[in-house]
Amino acid sequence: MNEKKYPVHGAGLGLRRTLMGPLSDQPPAQVSFYEVAPENWIGVGGSQGKAFRNFTEQYPFICHGLSLSIGSPGPLDEAFVHRLKQFLKQHQIRCYSEHLSYCSDDGHLYDLMPIPFTEEAVHYVAARIKRVQDILEQPIAMENVSYYAAPGKEMDEIEFINAVLTEADCQLLLDVNNVYVNSINHHYDALDFIHRLPAERIVYLHVAGHYQEAEDLIVDTHGADIIDPVWQLLDASYQLLGPVPTLLERDFNIPPLPELLSEVDTIIAMQQQHEKIRNTVTRHA
Repeated sequence: MNEKKYPVHGAGLGLRRTLMGPLSDQPPAQVSFYEVAPENWIGVGGSQGKAFRNFTEQYPFICHGLSLSIGSPGPLDEAFVHRLKQFLKQHQIRCYSEHLSYCSDDGHLYDLMPIPFTEEAVHYVAARIKRVQDILEQPIAMENVSYYAAPGKEMDEIEFINAVLTEADCQLLLDVNNVYVNSINHHYDALDFIHRLPAERIVYLHVAGHYQEAEDLIVDTHGADIIDPVWQLLDASYQLLGPVPTLLERDFNIPPLPELLSEVDTIIAMQQQHEKIRNTVTRHA
């Protein structure tokens, strides 16, 4: 798989305000790109805005949105999409992604709600994605989300995701941890799920920690270290897809930077190992 197709490369880190000081003091060479939620930075000025601009001028950035609410029954917030367009241009953001879910109706729900896995929802969501892409004048990536119930389900999750991606002709942000979480909660094979996704649409990966509520219930929190089964699924994903650019998400219980960077180092080591394997296979082909 040609690395040139990706908007970024290597291993990335979600930029949180609490990390900006340590990252400025000792910029880590192993972090190749950063990701932020645009909603947290649009319109921010003063010292915080200057500090953020300093980062975006030095490093490749991607954006992962929180409030587009692509599956909402309410109208698409086109005014926000126009503000987003200016933000993406201002900071030379290389990729914009959002959740394949919804988080609003008459007001904000402050959670990511599952879109019903129905043919009607496929058409509805795909039309809204195409509208956003038209306004932004660029493709966007939708992320597979964790979910805990499937109201009105008429098709499997994998069928729903693939149908939306095809009809909207958009990209995919593959969250490996979300696949693992859903595979436990909804009893399916995680690697088979990834194998059935359209690899050509994948622009980067997410990996994160979660909370185990019970043996058969995992809650996606981004608030803990990555566990071995998720590392193993990431490794298997690289074997299948190649060393796709991968971002470490950590939103809560953020440890000291050296601890976070140790997980980034694990990502890089896996990527390098799979790059060596692919190069060896190519040379002997």
